[in-house]
Amino acid sequence: MKIWFDTEFIEDGKTIDLISIGMVREDGATYYAENAECRLGLASDWVKQNVIPHLTGKLTGQSQMQREIIEFAGENPEFWAYYASYDWVALCQIFGTMMALPEGWPMYCRDLKQLRDEIGNPDLPAQVEGEHHALADALWTKQAWDFLAALKAA
Repeated sequence: MKIWFDTEFIEDGKTIDLISIGMVREDGATYYAENAECRLGLASDWVKQNVIPHLTGKLTGQSQMQREIIEFAGENPEFWAYYASYDWVALCQIFGTMMALPEGWPMYCRDLKQLRDEIGNPDLPAQVEGEHHALADALWTKQAWDFLAALKAA
């Protein structure tokens, strides 16, 4: 099952602190959670202006997030993100380390930017709303993947 996802996070060059995660499966189901353990007080001005206003305030603890994401993703998921490196680390850290990922899960994420480069770096559909909200960004990532997959197949 393909899963497109995005995270919002605070980073300081040493630590990635998950704020929120959004996911969409190829069947259209969605998942969204805000991290109860995030230290929002450490957010940069950019995060305060562009990410925090989108938060709902409904917080989820890490162990609950683990259970919900495992149930949502199922066995043998294929993860996709746009400029995926930090998003992948943030997702793995929900489980502690990459080595603690659920059995059957890949130890890597596929990057939409790499697919885009592979087919000539075409312009992507515009994201019309919700930029920097993890679920809205995940939905856009799926839309962009659909667009690129159609170009690649043509």
